[in-house]
Amino acid sequence: MRALTAPEIFGTWATVLTPFHDDDTLNLEALDRELDLIIAAKPEGIYTHGTAGEFFNQTEKEWEAVATAVAKRCETAGVPFQLGASHPSPIMALDRIKRARQIKPSAIQIILPDWVCLNTDEIRSVISTYSETADGVGLVLYNPPHAKNVLGPAELDVLTQEFTAIVGVKVADGDDDWYTLMAATLRRISVFVPGHHVATGLTKGARGAYSNVACLHPSGAVEWASRSIEDPEWGLRVEAQINTFLTVALAPLIAKNYSNVTLDKALAMAGGHLGDVGHVRWPHATATPREISRIRNAARDMLPEFLTPAADE
Repeated sequence: MRALTAPEIFGTWATVLTPFHDDDTLNLEALDRELDLIIAAKPEGIYTHGTAGEFFNQTEKEWEAVATAVAKRCETAGVPFQLGASHPSPIMALDRIKRARQIKPSAIQIILPDWVCLNTDEIRSVISTYSETADGVGLVLYNPPHAKNVLGPAELDVLTQEFTAIVGVKVADGDDDWYTLMAATLRRISVFVPGHHVATGLTKGARGAYSNVACLHPSGAVEWASRSIEDPEWGLRVEAQINTFLTVALAPLIAKNYSNVTLDKALAMAGGHLGDVGHVRWPHATATPREISRIRNAARDMLPEFLTPAADE
């Protein structure tokens, strides 16, 4: 598939939640079913091996099996796809980038090395080497709030000017001042914000979201983002409902210090739109049926303007 330029990366991209059997082995049958359901929801694109894809807890053979399966299905369906080549180790990340490039994705997602902090020159060296290794396939820099090096607007501005291989970033957004400081970067590349903030982001220059909301309801997330462009007031109202729901529904899980992987997979099981993707690989916890039922009931009660979860049908 052709590599995408920054202006071509927009809208709602759905994550592949890597499915595992209860014994922690990779569940390729569930992956195939999940891809059926994601493709049917018609997101602007699909991506693998984000946090909820458990990129940090797979063997290289498993990583390649998932990446290859997703590429084959997306190419057949004509859906753009990004491969996550992220790894806490820069050496392992380089190897994943090489293999991802050979699969010819629309873009490759990366993180900065994540064990010790990097200084400015080391960050530049990482991006430079990753860019050369990607060899013409654009990079999307995933820089979450828990990263060892969290990049601010000024740092992102400098990096995206210097390295044209960076076609997008996936970052936590901020207040009005943050968007003001991000103005040049917003014009230069595709900036994606958290899925539950996409309506706000779209009003301020963001291009879309690698959407956690799509875990709950992929077609609903696509519809919400699309309608938010035409009707921002409606989009912001739904955003408020979604954020209230997430705060209430996920609070008991957050209180148990469950990982973000567990939260996203619990949302997916509560929504019922992605098949059997709920098991989280050891050592992280998997949400219980009771916890999932509670999230499902909260969605029914608290999201009147969001599309009804499949579990209601």
